[in-house]
Amino acid sequence: MRILVTGSAGHLGDALMRTLRAQGHEAIGLDLLPSPSTDVVGSIVERGTVRACMAGVDAVLHAATLHKPHVTTHARQAFVDVNVSGTLNLLEEAAAAGVKAFVFTSTTSAFGRALVPPPGEPAAWITEDVVPVPKNIYGATKVAAEDLCELVQRDCRLPCIVLRTSRFFPEDDDERAAADYHADNLKVSEFLHRRVDIEDVVSAHLLAIERARDIGFARYIISATTPFTPSDLAELRRDAPAAVLRRVPAYAALYERLGWTMLPTIDRVYANERARRELGWRPRHDFASVVARLAAGESDFRSALARAVGSKGYHRPATREQHTAAP
Repeated sequence: MRILVTGSAGHLGDALMRTLRAQGHEAIGLDLLPSPSTDVVGSIVERGTVRACMAGVDAVLHAATLHKPHVTTHARQAFVDVNVSGTLNLLEEAAAAGVKAFVFTSTTSAFGRALVPPPGEPAAWITEDVVPVPKNIYGATKVAAEDLCELVQRDCRLPCIVLRTSRFFPEDDDERAAADYHADNLKVSEFLHRRVDIEDVVSAHLLAIERARDIGFARYIISATTPFTPSDLAELRRDAPAAVLRRVPAYAALYERLGWTMLPTIDRVYANERARRELGWRPRHDFASVVARLAAGESDFRSALARAVGSKGYHRPATREQHTAAP
């Protein structure tokens, strides 16, 4: 199968290219940045480049984006150019070329202000049915791009799957509260409710290619399987360590040995049941499995693929045509 991967120099793009090539697919990497995973150096904003890349392509994995950390370094127009206009270029050229499946990498950040309930309320149970309320230009443009996928699927019969991925980047968190935790402490804890290993993100993308024609259009949350249920939401907001201890009791001894601290409160939980049911997705990495590996003496909680891709960074100087790859 000939598959075009946009954002091939980024975290996910690199992981997709490595996996596709290892499986014997003809993977074509498109990115502004030269890299071992980039075959075509160019921008998705350039319609001619996009059209040329579509020749003979069976499926598109669209991971190129300006993302959340670039909100402070790039103008809003750059987000519109890349995340909206660039996505439209890809969709229309894919439809014209007869591409059989289009998979768009979106983000759980698209939910925006819908993620945090008012003080005193239970944690939010986030499914695909929650209506996004974007809180910045990143979220607004990702939601707009998702809507373009739905529009083009309807009008052109291009099978489109949107995958709203939670955190999988290895870089330190950019939120202030993260400074209170050791980086690995925070990342491992996030597998409870808002993180996913890049190996599982890749497997979801490949399954989306297989299922796209039968599904037509759908949005899926791609996040590690949480141990919680909606019955835990009030306790999670009030006393997260107690809720975690009930669901994954083995965590306590590990955290004590490592000198780690559990999050005192959790305000949202991403639920992946729909992706598991409709895509047949079987994520391999969750909080319990990560705790078990670390307790058994492994020094790195990440998958082999995540370690191979490594850290790529985010903050590059903004230019008129700075269209970086996905995290």
